[in-house]
Amino acid sequence: MFLAPADTIPEQYKGTPIGDLMEYHNFGRPFDVYPDAKVLIGMCMDNRKQLRIPDQFAFVLRAGGANLQQTEFKVSYVIALRGIKHVALIAHTECRMVNLLSRKDDFIKGMMENAAWTKERATEYFDKYAPLFDITNETEFVFNESKRFKEKYPGIEVSPFLYKMDDGKLYPIME
Repeated sequence: MFLAPADTIPEQYKGTPIGDLMEYHNFGRPFDVYPDAKVLIGMCMDNRKQLRIPDQFAFVLRAGGANLQQTEFKVSYVIALRGIKHVALIAHTECRMVNLLSRKDDFIKGMMENAAWTKERATEYFDKYAPLFDITNETEFVFNESKRFKEKYPGIEVSPFLYKMDDGKLYPIME
């Protein structure tokens, strides 16, 4: 697995909605008009990043760490009922879901201060859910998620990307 350059579009993406995504976001291509979405984008909910894409070009699902395991019915919905054939999964550098388990004390404190939870409730909640969302490495995670999606949806083109926070570009993750 390696990161392809952000300044070129890999051959397999040219002429596809995935290539269009790269052209819009990385190269500033002028927007086309879309009556219907062409791609599903799964990305992190982090507010520090926004994609440069035209209106109605994409369905966008945001979840911590771009972990769509709890939203797969929504993915299946757009494939089955909206005809989506391309999925872009986008992780990013500096993801705060990486090593989430190491921030247990901060999480508990934050829930106590901000949500008025008891320490016991916050601890129980963290212990139950944090392991489902903890990521060791964002690039490996999104690459493995794309492989899982390809197995689940063999007729769909699934493409993993890393969004680098330092330059705001999408980097295809290639095998």
